[in-house]
Amino acid sequence: MQSAVLRALEFDRIVEMVRGFAMTPMGDERLARLAPSSDPQQVARLLAATTETTRYLAANNLFPLRASAELPQTLAALAVEGRALEASRLLSLATFLDSVDESKQAIRRAPGAFPHLEAATGAAASFGSETAQVRDKIDPSGDVVDDASPELKHVRERLRKQRSRLRGTLESYLRGKDTAKYLQDLVVTERNGRYVLVVKAEHRSSIPGIVHGASTSGASLFLEPLSTVEINNDIVGLLEQEAEQVHRILLALSEAFRARTSELARTIDAATELDVLQGRARFSDSIDGIEPDLSDGAFELQAARHPLVKGAVPVTIKIIPPASCLLITGPNTGGKTVALKTAGLLTLMAQSGLQIPAAHGSRLPVFRTVFADIGDEQSIDASLSTFSAHITNMAGMDRELQTPALVLLDEIGSGTDPIEGGALGVAIVDHLRRRGATLIATSHYDALKTYASTTDGVTSAAFGFDAETFAPTYQLQYGTPGRSLALEIAARIGLNESIIAAARQNLSAREAQLAEHLAKIDKDMRALEHEQRLAARERETLAAAEVRMRERDEVLRQREETYRRRLNEQLEAEIREARRAIDGVIADLKAKSDLAAQEASKPALTTGDTGALRADARQAVESIVRKFAEPVSQPSRVEHTEVPVIGDRVVVGGLGLEAVVTAVHDGTADLDVRGKRMRAAVRDLRVVGGAVGAPRSSVTVHVALQPRDGVPVDLNVVGCTVDEAITRAERFLDESLLSDQRTVRLIHGYGTGQLKRALAGFLQQHPLVSRFAAAPPEQGGGGVTVVELKD
Repeated sequence: MQSAVLRALEFDRIVEMVRGFAMTPMGDERLARLAPSSDPQQVARLLAATTETTRYLAANNLFPLRASAELPQTLAALAVEGRALEASRLLSLATFLDSVDESKQAIRRAPGAFPHLEAATGAAASFGSETAQVRDKIDPSGDVVDDASPELKHVRERLRKQRSRLRGTLESYLRGKDTAKYLQDLVVTERNGRYVLVVKAEHRSSIPGIVHGASTSGASLFLEPLSTVEINNDIVGLLEQEAEQVHRILLALSEAFRARTSELARTIDAATELDVLQGRARFSDSIDGIEPDLSDGAFELQAARHPLVKGAVPVTIKIIPPASCLLITGPNTGGKTVALKTAGLLTLMAQSGLQIPAAHGSRLPVFRTVFADIGDEQSIDASLSTFSAHITNMAGMDRELQTPALVLLDEIGSGTDPIEGGALGVAIVDHLRRRGATLIATSHYDALKTYASTTDGVTSAAFGFDAETFAPTYQLQYGTPGRSLALEIAARIGLNESIIAAARQNLSAREAQLAEHLAKIDKDMRALEHEQRLAARERETLAAAEVRMRERDEVLRQREETYRRRLNEQLEAEIREARRAIDGVIADLKAKSDLAAQEASKPALTTGDTGALRADARQAVESIVRKFAEPVSQPSRVEHTEVPVIGDRVVVGGLGLEAVVTAVHDGTADLDVRGKRMRAAVRDLRVVGGAVGAPRSSVTVHVALQPRDGVPVDLNVVGCTVDEAITRAERFLDESLLSDQRTVRLIHGYGTGQLKRALAGFLQQHPLVSRFAAAPPEQGGGGVTVVELKD
């Protein structure tokens, strides 16, 4: 891409914005070289990596990269063999390498897949041992600690002792009556690395010693007493030894990093790449960008916004094959040039791996070359007029054009005679279009408007304006050329009305007719747009009404379901109460039977006694059924002419329950409601379907009155089929309940396990079973199932 094109489209300003998100000096340097790629595969990889990083940062913290501004200088110094890095630079390097390792681990721990980020940091090495050594031997303030080496510790201990001795000697001069009077200030200071006293100049000879300088006024001398010269000499020597030990320690730490030069280079490159990715991602997020789809030819920017224009109005720019050229017309100050720059700048951003400020559904080709002729580029030095500069640019485009190419032409043919300029503009656009370029051009010339309206492969569009005030709307309308509105805008800006009137009179008949024709087209387009808006609003209203109807239906369905559930719960409760009552009747009958069997005078019950007991049992059960199965009375009943018969499917009025008729009595019917039985009046039933199966016989209650002392607690079904085993088990459980057995055992053996599974399913659904489980190992284990019955 030509640098002039990048400047014309202000891509350099985008680069500066992206650089503002850099976290390391190396990342900033690489982002400064950000440029569009013309390789479709490379562009796809760049965009995918940016999108992935944006997704990571949306769900996780920012990468913990930490690098000082002097890091490049530190790395350059490290490249010099035998050079020891300063303590502060070693600390800075350790901090940077630790932050790279932390970033790599954060990416690995993050939930989700981030292949591009993992690939970027995959080559980064860990320098945990080296950085730990740096932190052990250098404190946070940048000083080498005493324990960095035994030699350094010994030297510093001697140094502290000598300084303490020196301080005591000098303080004796400050406290002594004979010496204090010769001092200008009662302080100890330093000159040339030696500790000295501040002596009055007139008392130079009063304290023997070496003068290391005088004050500016000459009134004070900096004197080293002779008694401290030897101590000062020792201190100077110890300081040199300390510096030598510190240098050795820093050199050893530096060499530890220098020994891993190749790994260090890969780690720095990984950190730089990670910084570039997060910079592109954070910039993309700051402009609310999206990743555009890459197409083979379609150019479509949905609701695109210029990233450098504050409060930019979104505009849709599209060139859909077979069209390859878009001519934008419309009023001055209407947004044509901004739209042109938006198309070019967003193309460059996408090919640089940046997301673009547009709506989803946007798609762009990857262009090998991008050209732009925008603005006034006249040059006095080169003797180029405005027109000549434009023609020079277009000649260069024609020479260097390589398809696929994007060509942006602003006010093509301007700067010369309108008739010749229009003809030249048509010829240039047609020539570049035939060479395979994708063109977007702006113009006010009628010749170009006519060309766009009558040529296949060329789409015309115009920026709209308010019909009353002629203010621009910045909305691009496709399918029609637009009016320039030069006279109307001049009047709106405030040009004298007489001038405007004179200008209208100067228009030729053909020009006036064309302006009138365009005005009529604008009016028709606005009417059509108004109708489209009304239709869209009507569709939205209907859609909203449909949603409300669905929501209301859902509410009604939920209410009905809740009502049915409550009715079922009430029915279940009543049936449970009825069962308890029946259990009571059975228990009473059993007691009577046991009492009669125990009478010594009667070896057996007579037929009359047996009949009486059976009649009592039947009467008790029927009274319970009438009590709990009587239908709920309703304030009003609907009479049905169709009388249900056994097997009919009916709906119980008032309850809304669907049931199957099992028996019909005088005015009432027995019903099966989902496996549960109830009785209802025939007048409350509405037949909704024919018989669903064979008629069911009425329920007969049989009460066995013989003694039950001999009922076994085990049932052996080994060798039975599944159906035989379930039939025997069902009869066995009924007999066990009547004989007051609450714990029984089913012996089914191991085998294939089919019999055990079938019995488990049967017991799971049986209403008399409280719980069941495999027997303990000493009682048969998995080959026996222990069943507990309900009380």
